[in-house]
Amino acid sequence: MKILIAATPLTGHVNPLLAIGRTAAARGDDVLVLTDPAFRRKVEAAGLRFTPYADHHAAAYRETELPAGPERYRREFERRFVDPMPVQAAALRALIAAEAPDVILAGSMFLGVLPLLLDTAPRPPIVTVNVSFLFLDRPDHAPVGLGLPPARDRDDLVRYASLKAGMDAAFVNPVRAYTDATLARLGLPPLPASLPHSIVILPDLFLQPTVPGFEYDYGTLPSGLRFIGLLQPPTPPAPLPDWWPELEQANAAGRPVVLVTQGTLANADFGELVEPTLAALADRDDLLVLATTGGRPVDALTGPVPANARVSCFLPFRDLLPRVSVLVTNGGYGSVSQALAAGVPIVSAGLTEDKAEVNARIGWSGVGINLGTNAPSPEAIGAAVGRVLDEPGFRTRAGALRDAFAARDAMASILTAVDDLARSGAGGAGRLARSA
Repeated sequence: MKILIAATPLTGHVNPLLAIGRTAAARGDDVLVLTDPAFRRKVEAAGLRFTPYADHHAAAYRETELPAGPERYRREFERRFVDPMPVQAAALRALIAAEAPDVILAGSMFLGVLPLLLDTAPRPPIVTVNVSFLFLDRPDHAPVGLGLPPARDRDDLVRYASLKAGMDAAFVNPVRAYTDATLARLGLPPLPASLPHSIVILPDLFLQPTVPGFEYDYGTLPSGLRFIGLLQPPTPPAPLPDWWPELEQANAAGRPVVLVTQGTLANADFGELVEPTLAALADRDDLLVLATTGGRPVDALTGPVPANARVSCFLPFRDLLPRVSVLVTNGGYGSVSQALAAGVPIVSAGLTEDKAEVNARIGWSGVGINLGTNAPSPEAIGAAVGRVLDEPGFRTRAGALRDAFAARDAMASILTAVDDLARSGAGGAGRLARSA
């Protein structure tokens, strides 16, 4: 089979798709990856064929001079995801003509698939793999992005309706209009719903890499939606840090281990979470505290590293998380999913990108404590870590989700879905009529 993978040029978006590509290639499939040239080496190191498209907007989105707020966030979103859509779609069409792929496997924010999904022209089946929380429109009308848990009563419903009206006016409706205008210039019809909702309902299949217990109740789900469990990112070969024997000794002695990370995207300022966590736990000699800088130099941390802490540029999460007692995170979806699949309870603090929504689910599901801020104080972090360590309910709930993840094989689900769609040839305009 020939599989065309289309990836948004962000590390957290590319890595899960490369894991799928490597597994497909290992069974004999011909896998071609379409993404920005900046990821050529990563793709080829995975043993996959690479083809580029030029994402001229990847750096430009940061140039917005507007102050922080809805207008700035809207414009940054449009530059990062919507503006590349015509170039991405043209690249996909050229590859369909040249390569004749049996199926297209796209990341959820690779919006270049939308023109193909809205067109009446024949096309291969399109499978979208999400890299974040499930962003369907909610039955309680809570606006997506603010990190609101499910409404509990009428007062919540009224408040959510008011917040949604404001969010729709400031972000959702302008982004939809901007996307529709871009589609119109391509001679295509408008979206059938808000952009996030359309991303879920338009593809032939939409794969959500989690378990139902970490998602809200949306009522009747789209027919093409599948929960697939943990999509484990590839683990590049790397030596273990020299302090790994200390970790093994801590585990053997029953000494709790706390891991803190700001991921690979929102890690420009370690003063938001990593540094205050190190400070909060510096006097806890009963703990071993581990920190990763997500690819940045370790010396980017300011101040001394406490005696009970160890810091590395990268850490092998697949090997590490089963040894961890608590994860402190800003709410990156991949890290959170890996932690829950290992049964690790969480303390979270982050509001940027998709993190408010991911962290709201941490609090709502009972697997940890959501501090609800971008910059928690050391006191707040220390108290939350203490609670999660001392109150067994967090670990019990995280353990229940670990068991739910263990019951699903994400890679097998993906490859089975790809095989079934390729055999059926399900593609073209029929899916739009069914979704709408």
